[in-house]
Amino acid sequence: MRLVIARCSVDYAGRLTAHLPSAPRLILVKADGSVSIHADDRAYKPLNWMSPPCTLKEGDGDVWTVVNKAGEKLIITMEEVLHDSSHELGVDPGLIKDGVEAHLQELLADRIETLGEGYSLIRREYPTAIGPVDILCRDADGATVAVEIKRRGEIDGVEQLTRYLELLNRDPHLAPVRGVFAAQEIKPQARVLATDRGIGCVVLDYDAMRGIEDDKLRLF
Repeated sequence: MRLVIARCSVDYAGRLTAHLPSAPRLILVKADGSVSIHADDRAYKPLNWMSPPCTLKEGDGDVWTVVNKAGEKLIITMEEVLHDSSHELGVDPGLIKDGVEAHLQELLADRIETLGEGYSLIRREYPTAIGPVDILCRDADGATVAVEIKRRGEIDGVEQLTRYLELLNRDPHLAPVRGVFAAQEIKPQARVLATDRGIGCVVLDYDAMRGIEDDKLRLF
């Protein structure tokens, strides 16, 4: 990860245009290629960003141009660089889910037909270079489906699933891979973003899933 603190202005050109006037900001360049610009507030949410896959070119005059596969551009004009450092963070072990999310994953994997008739499980915690996908499965037509599970479904969960999908769709043995965002509650903004990106949404009833009688034969 590269951390840059600089006085800069930022312009975005794509489906819409946006401008951030000159001010001191933190710029994060991550190993996955993403670039995000942060102010000293707003918790984790950036002022503007470019999701991978994208390319960063540092041109003359301290102008950075970030371009994604759709041709959208994030142009960062540096006026004064106050700090510039790079750090190797290594492979992240991934988020350790709380008991409810972990149990939801276990229940859904065991009852994968909750997503639809004819679904079959490939595996839980499917490994990728940027962390494990909660559930990887196939639908009734044999197409690959990646499922991200949250207790509360918010925009950051949709962004996380989007990153997984971009990576999984590079694997010719899995592609095309579509996504399903599953949660006990899905916020309206998250549902809108998921729909815009072609990601399905499923609301999980935790109590009902726990109450399903087990019809599998077991040896005691």
